[in-house]
Amino acid sequence: MSSTAVSAPVNSRSRVITASLVGTTIEFYDFYVYATAAVLVFPALFFPTGNDTTALLASFTVFGAAMIARPIGAVVFGHFGDRFGRKATLVTSLLVMGIATFLIGCLPTFHDIGWWAALLLLLLRLFQGFALGGEWSGAALVATENAPKGKRAWYGTFPQLGAPIGFIIANALFLVINFALPHPDGPAQKSEAFLAWGWRVPFLFSAVMVIIGLWVRLKLVESQTFTQAEQKGAIRRFPLGEVVRRHWKNLILGTFIMLATYVLFYLMTSFTLAYGTKPADAAVPGLGFGYTDFVIMQIVGVVFFGIFTLLSGPIADAVGRKKLLIWVTALIAALGVTFNIFLLPHTDPKFTGALVQGFLVVGFMLMGATFGPMGAVLPELFPTNVRYTGSAIAYNVSSILGAAVAPSIALGLWAAADGQPWLVGVYLTGSAVLTLIALVLSRETRDVDYETDIGLGATGSL
Repeated sequence: MSSTAVSAPVNSRSRVITASLVGTTIEFYDFYVYATAAVLVFPALFFPTGNDTTALLASFTVFGAAMIARPIGAVVFGHFGDRFGRKATLVTSLLVMGIATFLIGCLPTFHDIGWWAALLLLLLRLFQGFALGGEWSGAALVATENAPKGKRAWYGTFPQLGAPIGFIIANALFLVINFALPHPDGPAQKSEAFLAWGWRVPFLFSAVMVIIGLWVRLKLVESQTFTQAEQKGAIRRFPLGEVVRRHWKNLILGTFIMLATYVLFYLMTSFTLAYGTKPADAAVPGLGFGYTDFVIMQIVGVVFFGIFTLLSGPIADAVGRKKLLIWVTALIAALGVTFNIFLLPHTDPKFTGALVQGFLVVGFMLMGATFGPMGAVLPELFPTNVRYTGSAIAYNVSSILGAAVAPSIALGLWAAADGQPWLVGVYLTGSAVLTLIALVLSRETRDVDYETDIGLGATGSL
């Protein structure tokens, strides 16, 4: 029996990389499509309160609501992933996310059905969050549990690379649609056609990407790491109870290790888009960039996000995850005190643009350097029999603390500082300090052996 298991089919390197990368690219594409629309169109189409700031806050609140659903998805998908295997949960999470995103593209607006439109948007947004709660950990486990010895962090960067690639595809598609439509007020502004129907196209296009992702993931076979844990009787009937009872400390540490990454991530995407495109003469002023101009600047920054995501893996394998993350998190804390240096308007618009572009490049470089190693760090905190549940809960509870509230907190701090961003920077620095404390208290996980770290008392199902 054991010899049969040892000779069981294994996933090729290309299949592992493609399945973990393609799936998270699609998931993050779906998420970014919503994030972009939350700034550009949803305030006007679903939350017409008569006040721009209130409408944007309502849109961000629904955006953040998905983060509340993510820990629920983490528990549900983690349970099935740790009991029955990684493959089926990955396929299911992709389907749920894709269907929810497609249906958002079909929704009637406030003009059609009143506040029911906002309620339906909230419901579908919750399904998006539920699906993403199970997606990331499954993809990270497919990558790291199939990684060669000494290359786990590098393999773990491939599902992480789905974030910058998904961002670029989503925003590039928005740009193409926006450019293709007529612009009576100039090419830098949103057109009426874009508000009427153009915004729906990226949501509907999600169906095509989901079909591609399903085709790739259905070809996977279960990882040998999980199969060995199953054969040795380490599988638990209730993984959530096991991880809370025996690994609660790592749950807490993993949550806060991820905190600064989440805050930085949503400040660099949602907040900077809102702040950068808000008119300089608004009640709460912004930088006044045109939408297309600023999104192109963000895409330039995200290219560095992708590059540094890939670079971070080999570095984390060489020097250790903990050492690398401590240095990067310290730099994130330092970035927080520079907001008023880089993000205030100047007399010369070109000088303002150069400073903002520099800020976006540096911010996204740090984003890649901190996000890349997480694909290995969080799974390595937990043994095989609760690895899906533990890493998913830590990752997604952190999404509440660091992402669900980040856009709204940033918006409030921006208003409280009369349009200056320095308080938002203080918020980022505070989050980085909490992450530094968690990193100092955590252990180095580079040398964790997945073959032996299958779970306490691996002598029978409990």
